[in-house]
Amino acid sequence: MSMSGVCVTAVESRPADGGTTRTVEAAGEPGADSNRVRYSFGARVKAFVALTKPRIIELLLITTVPVMFLAQQGVPDLGLVLLTCLGGYLSAGGANALNMYIDRDIDALMERTSKRPLVTGIVRPWECLVFGIGLAVVSTLLFGLTVNWLSAWLALGALLFYVVVYTMILKRRTSQNIVWGGIAGCMPVLIGWSSVTNTVSYAPIVLFLVMFFWTPPHYWPLSMKVKDDYARVGVPMLPVIASNKVVARQIVLYSWVMVGASLLLTPLGYTGWFYFVVALAAGGMWLWEAHALMNRAKAEVTGAKLKEMRLFHWSITYVSIVFVAVAVDPFLR
Repeated sequence: MSMSGVCVTAVESRPADGGTTRTVEAAGEPGADSNRVRYSFGARVKAFVALTKPRIIELLLITTVPVMFLAQQGVPDLGLVLLTCLGGYLSAGGANALNMYIDRDIDALMERTSKRPLVTGIVRPWECLVFGIGLAVVSTLLFGLTVNWLSAWLALGALLFYVVVYTMILKRRTSQNIVWGGIAGCMPVLIGWSSVTNTVSYAPIVLFLVMFFWTPPHYWPLSMKVKDDYARVGVPMLPVIASNKVVARQIVLYSWVMVGASLLLTPLGYTGWFYFVVALAAGGMWLWEAHALMNRAKAEVTGAKLKEMRLFHWSITYVSIVFVAVAVDPFLR
């Protein structure tokens, strides 16, 4: 599947925040500009920011900065932290923009994504493509010239993996899409470590594994909630092709491996008692929620009573707690 081969569906544009007129536009077709709504500069800026998916990037930065504290065994250079965060935002933002460019056909048909900038028409497809590529180039150069080239190549590798391997190859072909596609979201821990040390060590690899095994049980509950959306557009997320009981069992399996991996840092000598206690407590809470979801699924509970989003929301809290402990632990040893 090539980027140029993506099918684009003609959709009715929906005004985004401040728009007052509706128009029908086949995205990217010649002559479409004559029918476009004219948006304010502020609305356009907001739309381009939305292309980067800021809320997702917040989570990526939560896993980057604490690892820098661990690598430094204290407070890293704040200028380096700022440059690493900026480079990480631009790189992940570029990946997200390119993801929206490729997925604009199915985004138009899914309720969850129906207000994205390419669907509403506030951003043209070619603008999104140029924007995404531009962010990729700028982020790579920023990392290479101000941080180090190892971090630059890791960031670029994550971007290419997300765009090409996940979005273009895996997403529409296999229920294992989020398992292997999640590798891109694991890369910030390697980038955070390499930005400080210009190397990769066992500690970030352990945290990489934590995020790898975290991603499926983090995303599958959300997929359970919106599986009708994915089924409508033919994306074979696991909850689309398997029963809730099967998905819940997979969630529990990945959860146990994730919690086990999170506890390896202390016996390997990278963290002390504080991190271990926090990771154990947070992991215990995670496993409680995962097993509760599995029990409800086994009882064939459906609808709102399945409460699959409890685990989804807890998963974000879990990452925040564990990685804050990563940052704090060096000061208590």
